[in-house]
Amino acid sequence: MIKLITALFLCCVVNGSYAQDFSDLWQGYFSYNDIKDVVKGNNKIYAASENAVFTYDLSTAQLETITTLHGLSGQTITTIAYNDTYGTLLIGYANGLIEVVSGPEHNILSVVDILDKQTIPPTLKRINHFNMSDGLVYISTDYGISVYDLERLEFGDTFFIGNGGNQINVNQTTILNNTLYAACGNNNAIKSADVSNPNLIDYQQWKTLGNGNFVSVAQVDNRLYAVKTDQVIYEIRNDAFTALFNYSGIPLDTKSVDNKLVVTTPDRIYVYNSSFNLLTTATLTAENNTQFTSAIITENMIFTGTKHLGVLKSSFLNATSFEEIKPEGPLMNDAFKIEAAHNTLWVTYGDYTESYNPFPLRSYGMSQMIDDTWKNTPFDDLLTAQNLNYIAVNPFNPSQVFISACQQGILELNGEVPKILLDHTNSGLESLRVPSSPSTVSVRQTGSLFDRNGVLWTLTCRVDKALKSFNPSTGEWRGYSFKDIIPDAFNDELGFGDITIDRNGTKWIGAFRKGVIGYNENGSKIKNLNTVAQNMPSTVVNAVAVDNNGQLWIGTIKGLRVLYNTAGFFEDSNANVKEIVVLDDGIPQELLSNQYITDIKVDGSNNKWIGTLDAGVFYFSADGQQTIYHFTTDNSPLPSNFIKDISIDAQNGKIYIATAKGLLSFTSGGSTPKEELTNAFVYPNPVRPEYNILGASSLNDINKGVKIKGITENVNIKITDIEGNLVAEAQSRVNLRASSSSYNFAIDGGTAIWNGKNLANNIVASGVYLIMISDLYSFETKVLKLLIIR
Repeated sequence: MIKLITALFLCCVVNGSYAQDFSDLWQGYFSYNDIKDVVKGNNKIYAASENAVFTYDLSTAQLETITTLHGLSGQTITTIAYNDTYGTLLIGYANGLIEVVSGPEHNILSVVDILDKQTIPPTLKRINHFNMSDGLVYISTDYGISVYDLERLEFGDTFFIGNGGNQINVNQTTILNNTLYAACGNNNAIKSADVSNPNLIDYQQWKTLGNGNFVSVAQVDNRLYAVKTDQVIYEIRNDAFTALFNYSGIPLDTKSVDNKLVVTTPDRIYVYNSSFNLLTTATLTAENNTQFTSAIITENMIFTGTKHLGVLKSSFLNATSFEEIKPEGPLMNDAFKIEAAHNTLWVTYGDYTESYNPFPLRSYGMSQMIDDTWKNTPFDDLLTAQNLNYIAVNPFNPSQVFISACQQGILELNGEVPKILLDHTNSGLESLRVPSSPSTVSVRQTGSLFDRNGVLWTLTCRVDKALKSFNPSTGEWRGYSFKDIIPDAFNDELGFGDITIDRNGTKWIGAFRKGVIGYNENGSKIKNLNTVAQNMPSTVVNAVAVDNNGQLWIGTIKGLRVLYNTAGFFEDSNANVKEIVVLDDGIPQELLSNQYITDIKVDGSNNKWIGTLDAGVFYFSADGQQTIYHFTTDNSPLPSNFIKDISIDAQNGKIYIATAKGLLSFTSGGSTPKEELTNAFVYPNPVRPEYNILGASSLNDINKGVKIKGITENVNIKITDIEGNLVAEAQSRVNLRASSSSYNFAIDGGTAIWNGKNLANNIVASGVYLIMISDLYSFETKVLKLLIIR
């Protein structure tokens, strides 16, 4: 009965966590390479990565994930534990949050008592270990020990057990013979107290055993073992310490499992019986380039968490042969740049500071997702290219990809295989020239993209010819000087990031000191906007995007601006940018005022996706006047409000969002408009009763409603019954699909969505319906037939 009540309560908590339910529209792509902890329970192995959990069924070998899509916070996991009695998984976090996962649906209860506790400094809230006994959980933290009642789902006492009742670091606890033992840091040794003592909140009830710092303590079949930072494991008997073994490194994890002691060091797993006789040792081999982090055993198998390879499975009899166990996913969670093109998502993990300093250099690999299958390429296969960032895919040869490296140049790949590293010795790229160190070589490539003619445009930081073009079909390189606005290339401008190209061939570039730069090689025209007089809120421009109307959207570290007259920019002596003003409860407000903007992307509907440093991602209408969505960690599965990059799959409207703690996609349901109506179609058709797609109150869930796809940019669509009576009508740029709108029929780029309701707001009856599409520009028309069966 207790389990049932708990599950029902948890279900209520989860169902109320999001204001709008977009769960079916999100997909998560988390990395499961870096494992923080491994435990077992319910015939499964549970492995916690940085901010997600996966399970491995011991009977079926089936993998299942638990992520922010299920309601996890997305914060950094430090430890986990499983309770068989209540069938719950406890997850502890670095910030003090605890989540209780229950039931086959992974219902999640967030326990925020420690996280929200004002009297405990944020730096001391880390959850280090869970020790379960008789329905209670003794929680080891950096401030002491807290007790949580699993039956009541509530906290009990907290023990500050340092001298004078001070808050001290407790790494692990265990109970033996009714005594609670705590392994402590801060030179507080082992603390012990009678677990039945009703006054354990009094620090004077606790004894100190030994001296120094202890990382773990565990009991195995009436024996007590503790590991000290001197790398020695001790047996404690009658409060006396006996040294048993000196490890080559400090053990990272110590567990008592099935009357056995499992000790994990960075390169070995030791399994002992209760008498400390060694049963087996798992050892890393040269081919496994990683470190162990934690381990668990079941029968004669060892499951070991690692820093780079997920979980490794081995046997007692052959503990040097490993099988990798982990769900598919990218190399890391902290993606820097992403690019969706031709059914492939490219992910890089390089980085540079806001001022384009590439140091410390990052020697990371890269990832590709091809048709939902991940391929991760290690750094060793990338021809020494470090700090990989922007990705440019050749539109005329999608197998040819160029990835900027902010130190070595550009990495060219063909057929997903690194082919050549382009630098100052074998291409038109240049190294910066340090006046005090002429021999220094640093080819700092950042923003890169192809134009409509298949020419690659790329930016180099701190050189005179900062803009380069490369024609892959001819092999020709050209360089374009910025000397007119940047006389001293090395000192006057630290770097450039984002780049976009308008219909006139003008390249728009975001810079650190020069704001936004416009350059057109036809006439060598160059000009920039970076002053308060030009209405620029900051000289630092992170994002530039040209929309379908030819307007330039500019994202700075202090807000958003739009340059409306891009065509006359070079001739306009008073060129300036404008802020977007919206009405907030009738009061004019600047849109995204003072927001640190990280990225801007324009979708097929000419709507804008805008990422921020700490406020999540915004989705605005074409003119910015309407907020269609605003996703944060509070109302969506985003694991972080720090948006690193956004990329849009123009064919299906899928929006890929890279955050500081993981990568996700959101299926918005829109698509890029077509040039003509020839291939327009409606689906599902027929609409059968079992589909249950009609009557939704909102058009945001693309799993509901009737979709009309393949329409052109500016259309009017009428839906009539077979007798010609008007049932529904929508027009591009008028009936826009948005989270705040109440339309029954709306258009999003190249896709229209109808919820099946008529003008009287009632679901239509069974019958044949005519869909009449008219292009308002070309006057092209098309009629589709739709059968609805209710």
